[in-house]
Amino acid sequence: MKLRDQMPELKGATKWLNSKPISKKKLIGKKPTFIHFWSISCSMCKKMMPKVNELCAEYKQDVNVISVHMPLSEKDKDLEAVKRTAAEHNITQPIFIDDQHILTDAFENEYVPAYYVFDASGKLRYRQSGRTGIKMLQKRINRILNE
Repeated sequence: MKLRDQMPELKGATKWLNSKPISKKKLIGKKPTFIHFWSISCSMCKKMMPKVNELCAEYKQDVNVISVHMPLSEKDKDLEAVKRTAAEHNITQPIFIDDQHILTDAFENEYVPAYYVFDASGKLRYRQSGRTGIKMLQKRINRILNE
């Protein structure tokens, strides 16, 4: 995805955890949306999760948050393992299980962890991947909220 691209439809979930299915239509027009991709076999994802959770808690009233589990292998498609890992790492936001990589492909996402911030109109305003940049992510969210 390129900056200013529209958020893809949230279609193709194998299952949703912590929520009923959420549509793009339900997110757009109200407040910005933060979407983060992770995988149970990604050690960096697990290491970053406390910081992501802090960010989610800080902005829970002002920003929609969706977590996307992107399996990196067949073993990562074990739903019970995903549930256990989500519980162990306190992932309480809605989790889109993307076993078929439908949403992953729509985002043209190749990495975990990966972070996407959309403004209230659904335009991509910021994206990053890897372990660095939580402060930059926070700055971008603040900028969008202050517009």
